[in-house]
Amino acid sequence: MNPLIGIGLRPPHYDEIRQTLPGVGWLEVHSENYFERHSKGFEVLAELAGHYPVSLHGVGMSLGSADSLDPAHLRQLAALVATIAPVRVSEHLSWGSIGGRYFNDLLPMPYTREALSHMSDKVDRVQQALGRQLLIENPSSYLQLPGEMGEAAFLAELARRSGCGILLDLNNLHVSSVNHGFDCADYLAAIDLETVGEIHLAGFTDKVLPQGHLYIDTHSTPVAPPVWELYRQVCQQRAIPTLIEWDLEIPPLPVLLGEAQLASEILSAAQQTLQEVAHV
Repeated sequence: MNPLIGIGLRPPHYDEIRQTLPGVGWLEVHSENYFERHSKGFEVLAELAGHYPVSLHGVGMSLGSADSLDPAHLRQLAALVATIAPVRVSEHLSWGSIGGRYFNDLLPMPYTREALSHMSDKVDRVQQALGRQLLIENPSSYLQLPGEMGEAAFLAELARRSGCGILLDLNNLHVSSVNHGFDCADYLAAIDLETVGEIHLAGFTDKVLPQGHLYIDTHSTPVAPPVWELYRQVCQQRAIPTLIEWDLEIPPLPVLLGEAQLASEILSAAQQTLQEVAHV
């Protein structure tokens, strides 16, 4: 399998991955699930970090919130980074808390100049605390707040101002494009792929409402054909570490590895084409 292809490490697969050490390039975990040092999860992660590169993907920092950074959360993340020595650390372009109240979702931001300045400052402070670059992921969204720029322009400017990288979730991009009626090609054209440090591929759920279809980013199904097509387009421009995400209704490990193998074949074919073009 192409070494740039990774899978999410989830509890149902802990024992099988420890026993079989499948031939994936790297593993990804949700950072907050491994803050507790005396848990089985941390024990498994520490063991597997000796066999695989690890990417830490945070879901609880609420960088887009008007609240200040949580110093305890940041200390725990910094300690995990120091222990595991991950190849990448990422978070989301979203918020999930306000005034000490936490929501079980990654909520959309208003794409305004004020929000951009606020987000840039918080990302910069996290990067200084960790001593490394942070990747910021484009969200899936189900409503749009009034703003002064598009999401892609906001994310690109955030990377320019703060020096952060981008985690490009192609499933989120597809979901949001359908929900809001924009063109994925325009979005990708606004992103400098050189700033993209990781790609996520996942599945979504199509919820049929009286008003029409609403795509929901559930990470509970195989990668959809339109998302694979977006991935092919990106791979034709640059080879980027890629994750197969599956968080709900988690299938047997061979199913997850099958998705990873398909990503590997797409990426390897694109790399071969890029090499041939470079030698012409």
